[in-house]
Amino acid sequence: MAIYLTKESKVLVQGMTGAEGMKHTRRMLAAGTNVVGGVNPRRAGRSVDFDDRAVPVFGSVVDGMQSTGADVTVVFVPPAFAKAAVIEAADAGIGLAVVITEGIPVHDSVAFTAFAAARGTRVIGPNCPGLITPGQSHAGIIPADITKPGRIGLVSKSGTLTYQLMHELRDIGFSTCVGIGGDPVVGTSHIDCLAAFEEDSDTELVVLIGEIGGDAEERAAAYIREHVTKPVVGYIAGFTAPEGKTMGHAGAIVSGSAGTARAKKAALEAAGVRVGATPTETARLVLAVLGEGTPPA
Repeated sequence: MAIYLTKESKVLVQGMTGAEGMKHTRRMLAAGTNVVGGVNPRRAGRSVDFDDRAVPVFGSVVDGMQSTGADVTVVFVPPAFAKAAVIEAADAGIGLAVVITEGIPVHDSVAFTAFAAARGTRVIGPNCPGLITPGQSHAGIIPADITKPGRIGLVSKSGTLTYQLMHELRDIGFSTCVGIGGDPVVGTSHIDCLAAFEEDSDTELVVLIGEIGGDAEERAAAYIREHVTKPVVGYIAGFTAPEGKTMGHAGAIVSGSAGTARAKKAALEAAGVRVGATPTETARLVLAVLGEGTPPA
């Protein structure tokens, strides 16, 4: 079991022929992802060789889906073209669109996430590392060799903290790790992933990584209190951030007490979530809850 992405997933890559698309398509293939095609109207009908495999290039998402049965797309196109790429994918009826691109204007993200939701397409991102179901498939830029299949589900705003927790808890392993992105508007929320992990029989515990800005973590805390029966362990990045500053991700804007790490920690703890002060302490809390001792050095 897994959420959103399995070994049966058939993946298209929009922007596969660009530098980043090429690099990460090669990594996805090496990890066992079933990449069935790329999309580039200017290179339709050609193929790209990745080591021992030639991946065809289609002129549109519709062509790729009709030819391969693809149900996932990973978007590596530049920010100016991301809105059109996601709308094209959603209009074609793709089930999942993973938008890696950063620097997309917020009004574009508002438009394409709303369009996709209306068409029944789940968007992960933008400005995210994607997601991985270890041992089965991954869609995006998460390193595939830092963990193994296991019992933990992870949902995170931060790419690098995703990687750190995956590494620190590698001896236990993960069912699925989802990097939802840190922009003010994203297609999939902490709550969406919490609901999916709650229904996933292979997920025993959920790690939730948040950061300063907005109220996503407070809303997640309210959802956990009412709907989640599995243990949740959290970490909030940004305890040392000054007030009134934009820190890192575009969503991390702190104003007064709203959106601070302390406010988010308090909300999560009130919902029964154990919150670590550092990523390593968070990993230790996970191991304590699972009865697994201490994390590897």
